[in-house]
Amino acid sequence: MMLKMLPFKLLLVAVVLCFFEGDAKFGESGARRRRCLNGTPPRRLKKRDRRVLSPEAPAGGEAMCRGLYPRLSCCSRSDAQGLLHAEAKILSVTNNTECAKLLEEIKCAHCSPHAQNLFYSPEKGETPERELTLPYLCKDYCKEFYYTCRGHIPGFLQTTADEFCFYYARKDGGVCFPDFPRKQVRGPASNSLDHMEEYDKEEEISRKHKHNCFCIQEVVSGLRQPVGAVHCGDGSHRLFILEKEGYVKIFSPEGDILKEPFLDIHKLVQSGIKGGDERGLLSLAFHPNYKKNGKLYVSYTTNQERWAIGPHDHILRVVEYTVSRKNPHQVDMRTAKVFLEVAELHRKHLGGQLLFGPDGFLYIFLGDGMITLDDMEEMDGLSDFTGSVLRLDVNTDLCNVPYSIPRSNPHFNSTNQPPEIFAHGLHNPGRCAVDRHPTDVNINLTILCSDSNGKNRSSARILQIIKGKDYESEPSLLEFKPFSSGSLVGGFVYRGCQSERLYGSYVFGDRNGNFLTLQQSPATKQWQEKPLCLGNTGSCRGFFSGPVLGFGEDESGEIYILSSSKSMTQPHSGKLYKIIDPKRPLVPEECKRTAQPAQILTSECSRHCRNGHCTPTGKCCCNQGWEGDFCRTAKCDPACRHGGVCVRPNKCLCKKGYLGPQCEQVDRNIRRVTRAGILDQILDMTSYLLDLTSYIV
Repeated sequence: MMLKMLPFKLLLVAVVLCFFEGDAKFGESGARRRRCLNGTPPRRLKKRDRRVLSPEAPAGGEAMCRGLYPRLSCCSRSDAQGLLHAEAKILSVTNNTECAKLLEEIKCAHCSPHAQNLFYSPEKGETPERELTLPYLCKDYCKEFYYTCRGHIPGFLQTTADEFCFYYARKDGGVCFPDFPRKQVRGPASNSLDHMEEYDKEEEISRKHKHNCFCIQEVVSGLRQPVGAVHCGDGSHRLFILEKEGYVKIFSPEGDILKEPFLDIHKLVQSGIKGGDERGLLSLAFHPNYKKNGKLYVSYTTNQERWAIGPHDHILRVVEYTVSRKNPHQVDMRTAKVFLEVAELHRKHLGGQLLFGPDGFLYIFLGDGMITLDDMEEMDGLSDFTGSVLRLDVNTDLCNVPYSIPRSNPHFNSTNQPPEIFAHGLHNPGRCAVDRHPTDVNINLTILCSDSNGKNRSSARILQIIKGKDYESEPSLLEFKPFSSGSLVGGFVYRGCQSERLYGSYVFGDRNGNFLTLQQSPATKQWQEKPLCLGNTGSCRGFFSGPVLGFGEDESGEIYILSSSKSMTQPHSGKLYKIIDPKRPLVPEECKRTAQPAQILTSECSRHCRNGHCTPTGKCCCNQGWEGDFCRTAKCDPACRHGGVCVRPNKCLCKKGYLGPQCEQVDRNIRRVTRAGILDQILDMTSYLLDLTSYIV
């Protein structure tokens, strides 16, 4: 019996010797070795140690750390106190709750069984080349820590996110902090060392520290410089994608781009191709009652000079269009009606954003155009609207003016300021968004805009637009230094259904692909900035590439990101991405909506008004030379004579035997019969009516 057990015992001894031999050398397996800061192996905690805290443990500190590392821990090692003393300068000064939570986690890095790898690089030996304050952080966790704690730790984080994470983030593929599954108090159910090794794998660590990340799904590719995506709110769930050169394309609910563009004004649009040139198709807004009146409003830059005098580079134009009566997927180009024109000197800080608020008014956001003091001497012909938010009432029955001024505008009765101005002091509004479900009852609507700071152009700010405010002196909602060299790009307030975590957050970013969210606390009404993590591994199958050109929103409230390559050799490299929550189904049951087919206009005005245009309220405004309820009666001045009928403006259809514009001349070539029979008169009248009917038809 003993002889039979001998091979098994020898095998067991060999395994134990191999284990201790491998455990004796540091650096032999690099990032997978478990060592405390002083080089000793971590201590395996017993069950009673997991339940009972040591008397000398810091209040709440070691208790939390033992919860994060319940199996193997270095908490009892003597080097822990030195680390806490070195970290005291950084890890104890903050009033921000979210930042404090992250700092409490980082304090536990000395308890990690991989503490030596977290604070020392194996390739550099045992002598660290940096001050021992923070462990090597995982890349996304590093950015989360930077954006959450920036400004809350005096004298710290005074740099950009890229520079900070270049210094503190792990780049060699080794172990990085956090090296435990966050939101999980206990470790793996097994005490097996082999099972614990799974947490050292880079992909597993990445997945665990990205528990708050969102994913992006590529929806459309092959676009040409997409700058925006909006919906029309008619129940069709179509997404209208704006391309900078002057095209608007329809992305159908079936996932296809329609072949024919919804709007094609590329011959009117003056588009810039160089970096920083903002000229082009700027914005599109659909009337709140678009399903009935078919009205939409477009802003773009053009070099077609209609009225501007004095020096200027281009015209920023706002135009009203109406969708085609016959095809709901195309705009009727004949319905163009110029709303507003602003002459501008420079090609940056243009603005041009259009949107409708819950109050039904049209808001137009204009930049300062980078006007300098030298430009002030050449202001003749330039608009007084620069750097302002305009509020217009497009629901007017007046046929001779495109809009009216809301009586609630702050300068409605002013003689010093244009009455269209709602607020002013903007510099470079990137994009603005209105919250479709505002939570603050004291403010009628919540409009958030990204903008540059006039006093310090290197910093950026988020503004909450309020009536009558001057944002040259008014404090901004949030002001910070840009987290990269790219300018801010405003987004949307998420009111979708797919993600419950993102609901109510204002999503925005910069040109270089760094994303943030702002969320208002229901209790304090304060807005808190948090990074938006977009994962690219694990459950996320897509990854983001290219500079950010804009954001979009569909009819369900879901948010999209638009990007494009900087390369001029790849003009059709634009893409549309959708932000999704990996913790929820792609389309939850409660979020499913049936898309209705796009319908042609059926209002009375759109069906009967033929020689004029319909106002947004449904009144038929006649073109020159037409009159009547639906502009079907032509006017001739002077009136037609001798029984002639006015068939079009200043054009008479004369009876047989008469000539001239007003049928005032007798046709001498036809012999007049003084007394014609009744049958001849009937024939003449029938022939005349047939001619008149065929002409009208």
